[in-house]
Amino acid sequence: MGKRVRKFTVMLALVMPLAGQAYRAPRAPGGKADLNGIWQALNEANYDIEAHDARPALALRPGPYGPVPAAQVLALGAVGSVPPGVGVVEGGEIPYKPEALAKKKENEKDWLNRDPEIKCYLPGVPRATYMPYPFQILQSASAITFVYEYAGAVRNIFLKNPGKAPVDSWMGQSFGHWDGDTLVVDVTGLNDQSWFDRAGNFHSDKLHVVERYTRTGPNEISYEANIEDPDVFTRPWKMSMVLYRRQEKNAQLLDFKCVEFVEELMYGQYRKHPLSK
Repeated sequence: MGKRVRKFTVMLALVMPLAGQAYRAPRAPGGKADLNGIWQALNEANYDIEAHDARPALALRPGPYGPVPAAQVLALGAVGSVPPGVGVVEGGEIPYKPEALAKKKENEKDWLNRDPEIKCYLPGVPRATYMPYPFQILQSASAITFVYEYAGAVRNIFLKNPGKAPVDSWMGQSFGHWDGDTLVVDVTGLNDQSWFDRAGNFHSDKLHVVERYTRTGPNEISYEANIEDPDVFTRPWKMSMVLYRRQEKNAQLLDFKCVEFVEELMYGQYRKHPLSK
């Protein structure tokens, strides 16, 4: 019995120091933490980045005993409902200015006409990260590129400061640097057309996003996005979540270039003989 106790004590002494150590990611070419892989968020943030209850649909109308799905989405049934979510916003609530909060509520009420995702516009940053589709990080010693399945969106992460973005765009301009094993990406030059989610949370063209990507395990990345927009919010705020590696042997990004899928929605009315509704 004494030998067994001593053997267990030795094993425990070897394991305990490891338990307190922070995870050290494998190295990519160039010696930085390796972020290569296909990653995906597993949360409800694309519906609403704030905490929210389940509800019958995103597009609602008054019913005899409470809101019911709008006529345009009624046939979707449970497929068109909104699942509950605990939210990804630090502190639980986005610090809107009063007039901006009023616009957010207008966006939510008119979701069918206003959400850029419905028309397959590029998702912007940070929304591209937590849409319900995978994305891939391609990292070498001299370059980092993010490729998103949704709408074929791509971001080139500049590793040398390119200066001010020449024009505003949907995905903006991304300048990255390393803070230890954390990739920090400074995103500017974003237009005011993208949303944060389907709930109408929005921003202006003054949006400034600073992202942080940190490997915390073999198949996890801790993701943070610090948000600043003085035209819309009373102060900077942050969202955070975990990104998970897709581990299927045949994991890959497939084509989801959805522009052709919305042609009828956007241009069908201009047919010589429009299709019946």
